Amino acid sequence: MKRLIKKIEAGKRLTRVEGLALFRGAKLLELGRAADSVRKRLHPEGVVTFVVDRNINYTNVCVNQCKFCAFYRTEDDAEAYLLPDEEVFAKVEETLEAGGTQILIQGGLHPALDIAYYERLFTGLKARYPINIHGLSPAEVKHIAKMSRLTVREALTRLKDAGLDSIPGGGAEILVDSVRGAVSPKKITYEGWREVMLLAQEMGMPTTATMMFGSVETDEDIVEHLARLREMQDVHGGFTAFIPWTYQPGNTELGGRTATGVEYLRVLAFSRVFLDNFPSVQASWVTQGAALAQVSLRFGANDFGSTMLEENVVAATGVRNRMSMEDIIYLIRDAGFTPAQRDTKYLILKTF
Repeated sequence: MKRLIKKIEAGKRLTRVEGLALFRGAKLLELGRAADSVRKRLHPEGVVTFVVDRNINYTNVCVNQCKFCAFYRTEDDAEAYLLPDEEVFAKVEETLEAGGTQILIQGGLHPALDIAYYERLFTGLKARYPINIHGLSPAEVKHIAKMSRLTVREALTRLKDAGLDSIPGGGAEILVDSVRGAVSPKKITYEGWREVMLLAQEMGMPTTATMMFGSVETDEDIVEHLARLREMQDVHGGFTAFIPWTYQPGNTELGGRTATGVEYLRVLAFSRVFLDNFPSVQASWVTQGAALAQVSLRFGANDFGSTMLEENVVAATGVRNRMSMEDIIYLIRDAGFTPAQRDTKYLILKTF
């Protein structure tokens, strides 16, 4: 462990074998200190960022029907919905009034929506509002391309031209197909997720990366997931941040237990030391709550995520954490850092 910690402190890359040994063998506080040292090296100014935005889940209709998801509905379900454009516009207006700079727009894989729907929605948004559209997971992009008989590149080009600015890392779960087959057998493969992200980055669109852990994956799967993200980042450097979050079993077909806070901190800290080419790692207060998210800032995280004026997917599992901009500023400052509002590209807009 001492040799591996020294290697991290020297800024050297861990191999998969070394990573697995560290993940399994290091004491939690030892791993946390190593992650904190990486954060300090990358962000010596002591600033912790956040973004003011809103999640807009435009539809809950989804053909994937993932076993871990409590949000999706079938098209004929009484609770199925597709938001009218006017309702989406109203949500954006509320976001701008609250000082927001972006919307995170994503939903299910609706069997009746092709690219024309998204082009109309995005061009309508851009014509009306100065807002960054951070939207459509790789699974959605692949579905839109298939529905529209387009290649992924053609679909991304048209979506970008319509106003899509950046792509969130949703739908990654664990980027190992054996795990994906167990929790989301209808969803795109690792190669499909990779294709969308690398093409988007090649086209100049920033992206984020996520990991949902605590379902059925092994330690080896977690290391492999991170190694694959690191290899992708080596190509274009287009991932702005990594966000790990815990599987929430409430109201899901998969069921199971919720990962503990200790497990979350271990994965977070390990992610920070292993992903040597990722500039930022984000705390997940949405799944972990305020107190643990604050602790995360000493376990490698340098970003507090978003104010998330609206959130529906995690809430469908019964987990409903909420936080105002004032709450985030207080928690960051209380942990000994300088709070700063950022935009989608992690450019500082305002320091508090």
